[in-house]
Amino acid sequence: MEDLCQYADRPWAFVGRYLKRRWLPHLVILVAVLGAVGFSVSTDYALKGVVDALSKGPQAGLIWGALAVLIAFIAADNMLWRVASLVGSFTFVGVTGDIRRDLFRHMTGHSPSFFADRQPGTLASRITATSNAIFTVENMFVFNVMPPCVAAIGSLVYIATVNVTMALVLAGIFGSVVVLMFKMAAAGKPLHHDFAAKAASVDGEMVDLVGNMPLVRAFSAFKREFKRFDGTIGVEMRSRRSSLLYLEKLRIVHAVLTVLAVLGLLYWAITMWEAGQATNGQVVLVCTLGIRILAATRDLAVALVDATQHTARLSEALHTLLQPHDLIDHPEAVPLTGHGAKIDFQHVAFDYPDGRGVFTDFDLAIEPGQRIGLVGKSGGGKSTLFSLLQRFYDVKGGDILINGQDINRVTQESLREAITVVPQDVSMFHRTLRENIRYGRPEATDEDVWKAAEAAHCTDFINALPDGFDTIVGDRGVKLSGGQRQRIAIARAILKDSPILLLDEATSALDAESEEAIRHALANLMKGRTVIAIAHRLSTLKDFDRIVVLEGGRIVQDGSPDKLTHLDGFYRELMKKESLSMSLAAA
Repeated sequence: MEDLCQYADRPWAFVGRYLKRRWLPHLVILVAVLGAVGFSVSTDYALKGVVDALSKGPQAGLIWGALAVLIAFIAADNMLWRVASLVGSFTFVGVTGDIRRDLFRHMTGHSPSFFADRQPGTLASRITATSNAIFTVENMFVFNVMPPCVAAIGSLVYIATVNVTMALVLAGIFGSVVVLMFKMAAAGKPLHHDFAAKAASVDGEMVDLVGNMPLVRAFSAFKREFKRFDGTIGVEMRSRRSSLLYLEKLRIVHAVLTVLAVLGLLYWAITMWEAGQATNGQVVLVCTLGIRILAATRDLAVALVDATQHTARLSEALHTLLQPHDLIDHPEAVPLTGHGAKIDFQHVAFDYPDGRGVFTDFDLAIEPGQRIGLVGKSGGGKSTLFSLLQRFYDVKGGDILINGQDINRVTQESLREAITVVPQDVSMFHRTLRENIRYGRPEATDEDVWKAAEAAHCTDFINALPDGFDTIVGDRGVKLSGGQRQRIAIARAILKDSPILLLDEATSALDAESEEAIRHALANLMKGRTVIAIAHRLSTLKDFDRIVVLEGGRIVQDGSPDKLTHLDGFYRELMKKESLSMSLAAA
């Protein structure tokens, strides 16, 4: 897909990208609108013909022909508008779909740090706001901006047939008013930008609050959250009010100018008629077209200021969403290949984007099929190793190899396919249990899903549910217990069947009975795979090949569980504490 970052500060080029993608229906809309406006303006000229025919009396025999032309123009005007609206309803909606798909795909390509620094609700609202803004601007241009411009030009041509000087004066007034409106609208751009930002923050605040409703309820924090949200709404309302008041100022200025211009036009036309320089029909033509031109400046001015407001929101959203991706595939990236999974961390150096240093010269070699347990105090680098192996961040120095291939030079998709993660905080979609398990391998059959669930000891509680595998789990799996969510995550991992398995406190949410059952399931899953596990409950690691103790980004102990049990250090102290806790619990 084309790199969208080039449009971050070019909203109109971004819009043009989607117009070109659907150029034929847009051309049909353009021709239909131009034709409709042309017939609409010509209707006033046809009306002049009717008035002149009436003035010449019935004996002239002109009235029915003039009426036929007038009716034909009115019919063509209305039919062409319907064509434009019908085609537009398909085309403009299609454009919004294209935009949301592309922006969503681009957004999902960002690194974890991008999402950590931004509210999910704000990002989602900006995607919707962008598509809605472009939909509104397209409609506004086709039905509110272009028609008055074309109508004004056509009207001036017809008025020139009566009085060239009048046409030139009206053209000057029209141009001056439009330029004035443009300048005033541009001066209010900061107000509209500010409102766009404040509106997005309100959406983000709401989503954040709803997503953390159990926490709010647990701490009885509704009053303080209401107060906080009221403050956010208040800031947004003040910003919106300032934006709207500025728009109203524009409309008042335009209204005064229009009234003065209409009075002058009417006076001019009547004096021409009194002097015998214009027929009845020409007076009607000049007045109707002149008012049409002045009304067009009103419609155009209103459309322009509205378009300015939507453009501000569009510009702000694109600037936020279309940031370059931190992590991209190397131009010569190839798929990860090879059987088994030998992992090598060679002289790895890494600092987080905020400057926190973790590793300076880190080395760790893991043979295919080995099971490695990572233990150590918080901040030692355990979770960072997981993140680096999955290439959520690029290392500052050194290399990370899988089967001898540098992960910076393999495709991210193939790297993700080679790694399965069973996290501590299980992520689940608001979908059925079957869909959540099948997420590990979308092409899996129902039988495969059932076998994976059975291996993870899920079938007992799933069969007890009214809808079984078709039960909707709720937002983030809220309808399931922590242990049940953990077992679903393990079933998903079993189904994916990757050569590398990362366990991040995979049994932390389980009771003793469930933990024992899952330990057997994990033992079957780990056979023939390279396993790295973070665990604070050492019972999880008792059958592992190696234990690596990390402290301050360095390996301070490395050996089998039996070996480290007999050596002074962090692992032995942790074993003593765990044994003491179990003894107290048994007592």
